Amino acid sequence: MLLSRRDNIAMERTQVEYAKEGTVTQVMETIAATEGLSVDLVRERIARGQIVVPLNKNRKSKIVGIGMGLSTKINASIGTSTDIVDIDAEVRKAIAAQEAGADTLMELSVGGDLDKIRREILAAVDIPVGNVPLYQAFCEATAKYGDPNRLDEEMLFDLIERQCEDGISFMAIHCGINLYTLERLEKQGYRYGGLVSKGGASMVAWMKANKKENPLYENFDRVVGILKKYDVVLSLGNGLRAGSIGDSFDRAMIQELLINCELAEEGLRMGCQMMVEGPGHVPMDEIEANIILQKRMSNYAPYYMLGPLPTDVGAGYDHVVAAIGAAQSARFGADLICYITPAEHLALPNEQDVIEGVKVARVAAHIGDLGKDPEKTRQQDIAMSKARRDSDWEGQFRNALFPEDAKKIRDDRSPSCDSKVCTMCGDFCANKASAKIFKEVLEKSPKA
Repeated sequence: MLLSRRDNIAMERTQVEYAKEGTVTQVMETIAATEGLSVDLVRERIARGQIVVPLNKNRKSKIVGIGMGLSTKINASIGTSTDIVDIDAEVRKAIAAQEAGADTLMELSVGGDLDKIRREILAAVDIPVGNVPLYQAFCEATAKYGDPNRLDEEMLFDLIERQCEDGISFMAIHCGINLYTLERLEKQGYRYGGLVSKGGASMVAWMKANKKENPLYENFDRVVGILKKYDVVLSLGNGLRAGSIGDSFDRAMIQELLINCELAEEGLRMGCQMMVEGPGHVPMDEIEANIILQKRMSNYAPYYMLGPLPTDVGAGYDHVVAAIGAAQSARFGADLICYITPAEHLALPNEQDVIEGVKVARVAAHIGDLGKDPEKTRQQDIAMSKARRDSDWEGQFRNALFPEDAKKIRDDRSPSCDSKVCTMCGDFCANKASAKIFKEVLEKSPKA
C-alpha cells in the first residue's frame, strides 16, 4: 500500500509519537496486515523503537516495516561514481532493483549533479529511498573550496534539510564517530582492512584536519530535529565498520556501535524513528554475537547490516559470500540486509549486477526467516516440495521466489517426450518412480 503525500502532510506527529500516545495510524494498520501481526503489537513496538517505517511527509511511497517480528527486508544501493556518471543508467538500476524485489533503495551518488540524480531516482520508484548526506556534503565542499575538509557545518545541516525536503525516507548519518572513538582506532594500531566507509573516512579526515569534534555527534539534537520534522528514519551510520574479518569486533568498531546504540535510545526519546547500522566483514562464528550485542545495547532497535561478508577472498562472487552471512544475520535477528553485487570491491555495478544482488539477497533473507518462525515461514517451502513430488510444474513456478527465472530455465531445456519430468533425470526421475509405490499411502496421508 502507498501512503499519499496528502495523508503524510496530515500527520503532525511522527509514527513514534503517535505510537507512544496510543494512537493507531494507517501506517501501523498496513504493516500489521502485511506481516500478519496484531496492530496493537505493531504500535507497541514502534513506540519502543523496535520497528521503524521509512517515510517522508513530502513523498508518496510504499509502506515498509523494518524490525522485530517482521520479515527481513532487502536494501539495494545504486549511484554514480566520480568515474562513471550516467543518470539514465542509475534510473534503470533503481527500477530494476525494485522489480527484482528490493524493499528499500539507497541513492549513493558522488559524481554529477547530485540534486538532479536524487530527484530523478525518487521519481522513478515508489519504494522508500535512503541516502548518506555526507557524500554530497563533501562533494559540494570540494567543488566550492577545492578541499573537502573546509566543509562548513551549516552547509551540512542545510543539505540534510534539503534532502529531506526532496523526499528521502531514511538517512545513514555518521553520528557515532567522535574523538574518543578515533583514539581507540589509533591506540589499537589502525587496521588490517583500513577504513572502508566513504562517509566515515571523510568525516575522520575532517575531524583530524580541523581538530574538532564531529558536528553530527556534537549537535545530535539538531540532526534529530530535522529528520523528525519529516518523519524520516535516522539510520545511525557505521562509519568505522570492519572491512576485513580481521578487524571484526575491534575496539573502534565496538566503541562506535556502543555510541550508536546510546544515540538510538536518545533519538527515540526525542520522538524520532531510529535504526542502527552494522558491518561489514564478520567471520561466521562472530555474526550471532554481533547481533546479540547490538540488540541488547539498543533495546532491540532495528539492525541494518551490510551482508555481512564472512570471508575477504571471494572477489567476483562477493554477492554469494554476503548471502551466506546475510542468511545467518537474518536468522539471528538482523532486520534489514543491504545487498552486495558481484562487482563489490571491483567496479561500479551495472544493471545485471543489481538484479543479481537483489535476488541472491532475497534468497538469503528467506533462508534466515525460515528459522525465526517455522510455522509461519515454511508453508511456501512445503508447498514447493509437494509440487515437486507431484511433478506439478505450475505449482513449482507459483511457489518459487523467482517464477519467471525458473520457467525460463525449464522452457529452454524441456524434455522431448514426458512433460512430467525434467531433463536432469528423465526416465530415472525418482518421484515419478516412487509415486506409484506410495500412491495408496499418500491418499490417506495429511501430506497429500
